[in-house]
Amino acid sequence: MSIPTQPNIKLVNTSNYRENYANSVQIRVNVWDFFLVFGTLLQQSETQMEVQNFQGIYLSPQQAKALLSVLQHNVANYESAFGEIKLDPRMTAPGPVH
Repeated sequence: MSIPTQPNIKLVNTSNYRENYANSVQIRVNVWDFFLVFGTLLQQSETQMEVQNFQGIYLSPQQAKALLSVLQHNVANYESAFGEIKLDPRMTAPGPVH
């Protein structure tokens, strides 16, 4: 069985395309889709944090898995070039599933 050839893909930014910086991503999952909510985490005081969400994106389970694969590959390449990315253990604890 041969692998089909990849079509030529043209990337076009629509008029409402925007780029933003996110240091907060929340993920909600249900049987039909994954919902990623991007935001900016702001420290209001020593004990108060605020997340200002600015974009929500729905992904099919297939697209979520494809995104996972692409991110794993690119993070591995980044770490090969620049060293291990260290995470704060408090930020890696799993949260509730919605």
